[in-house]
Amino acid sequence: MEDFPKYERICKDNDIQSLFNQGTGFSCYPFRVVYLFRSLDGRPVTCRLLLSVSKKRFHHAVKRNRVKRLIRESWRKNKGPLYEFCRQHTISVDVALVYTATVILPFEEMLRKTDKAVKELIHSYEKKTIQTTD
Repeated sequence: MEDFPKYERICKDNDIQSLFNQGTGFSCYPFRVVYLFRSLDGRPVTCRLLLSVSKKRFHHAVKRNRVKRLIRESWRKNKGPLYEFCRQHTISVDVALVYTATVILPFEEMLRKTDKAVKELIHSYEKKTIQTTD
């Protein structure tokens, strides 16, 4: 995957509300990850992302925007396995990454953490499907 187009972003208020109301989550420092797996219903496979960086933790917009740029780039580099997984299982997923750290982590660490979050997302879906088949 090479880019981060508009259709991979969660923008509508209804989608955001349903993600936080119906979704489940886990913590993977420096992120709080909230996700919602959806059936396709005739739509193409997508892995949509919502980013949130608190104004309470980063008072200056420059720092908040820097964190969001780092997260976006690390997500772009690590979303490939999640896309493959979604294609295999014919599902889509909405993901919210809420940045909870109080400092800006280096890009290499951000890459490792988003990779860990993606693997945990895949694992959580597999665990959920195993529980429902039992």
